[in-house]
Amino acid sequence: MSIDQNTAAKVAKLARIKVEEDALPALAEEFNTILGFIEQLNEVDVEGVEPMTSVTPQRLKRREDVVNDGNQQDKILSNAPDAREGFFAVPKVVE
Repeated sequence: MSIDQNTAAKVAKLARIKVEEDALPALAEEFNTILGFIEQLNEVDVEGVEPMTSVTPQRLKRREDVVNDGNQQDKILSNAPDAREGFFAVPKVVE
């Protein structure tokens, strides 16, 4: 796949990046370099390779997914400058 100057200008516009007309050829070339690198990565045979979370083999620690600090609404709301009916009260910002 090759990126031309028109496509580079469109990508810059979509990304809301101001690119001068004389910088478009260099931007298109950078895009082509990036796409070339991605094509090289697609050529690598990864059949049978497990995904890694780290470069060292280790098992992630797991914990029980249980609620252990619940029912503290009054304690939490005691820190609020203004709390009403069990909720934080904030000033109105939209009219």
